[in-house]
Amino acid sequence: MGYSPTAITGWRVDVGEYRVNRLFVTLTVLMSTAFAGSASAAGPEAWQLGLQPPATPTAVMINDFHNVLLWIITLITIFVLGLLIYVSVRFRESRNPTPSKTTHNTTVEILWTVIPIFILVGIAIPSMKLLYFADKVEDADMTLKVVGHQWYWEYQYPDHGNFTFDANMIQEDELKKGQKRLMDTDNPVVLPVGKKIRLLFASVDVIHNWSMSSFGVKVDTTPGRLNETWVQIDRAGTYYGFCSELCGVNHAFMPIMVKAVPPAEFDAWVTKAQKEFARVDEPEAPAGQPAAVTVKVAARNLSK
Repeated sequence: MGYSPTAITGWRVDVGEYRVNRLFVTLTVLMSTAFAGSASAAGPEAWQLGLQPPATPTAVMINDFHNVLLWIITLITIFVLGLLIYVSVRFRESRNPTPSKTTHNTTVEILWTVIPIFILVGIAIPSMKLLYFADKVEDADMTLKVVGHQWYWEYQYPDHGNFTFDANMIQEDELKKGQKRLMDTDNPVVLPVGKKIRLLFASVDVIHNWSMSSFGVKVDTTPGRLNETWVQIDRAGTYYGFCSELCGVNHAFMPIMVKAVPPAEFDAWVTKAQKEFARVDEPEAPAGQPAAVTVKVAARNLSK
């Protein structure tokens, strides 16, 4: 919801129907600048407040829902605090030496039962709509399969030659200038901007969780089960996430790095990736000759 300023008078600002104290506006802007970070940030920032800037339709809905819930929670907290202060002052011993023997009040009991029900129903309706909205997409432009391992991610592109690659965290002593500690990976996920992307999740060992705040995605990768959601990235950039399920000793060292690029740049990357990475269904090599997948796994083990 936006409002356009119409007049400025003294220490007050007329904004549509609302009059906002200019000092309050100034303090709000300064705090937002100091703590919220850049509006185009694609990952967590130092001293950041609130959610990361949304980059997908689902994340936008989650952000809006979060803001509404924040107002509801704040109003409830203020109301309860007001009741506690009133009760503490009104019914203190010095003012109320002879306490009432009343144990029930039908009207009050009905109110404190019915009002929370209406609040919860009001929260549940948009919540369920959001859950169904994020559940799955019809007519997806492409599919990305995410497979969790201890402790790295594997990505498969079944609609683009069915190639696959692993994404391992870049070790601190191998970081180059501009790379983020504990966040950059050797092989980032590359996805096109403006396309509906079906995300499938699986795991080969334990439960992991592929969590990307900017995308509004937080889905478990569970052994023996295939989970699904979708994204449509609205702007190009590099986005970061983490495993959000306690999956073992190196749980904190399997970050997610996604590069969202224009469709033409994505097509060029796919052409290069098809030559660089092995296929999921790579045919077995002749006897005595290691398959590409075997060589790939062996190289990964040596790097560890």
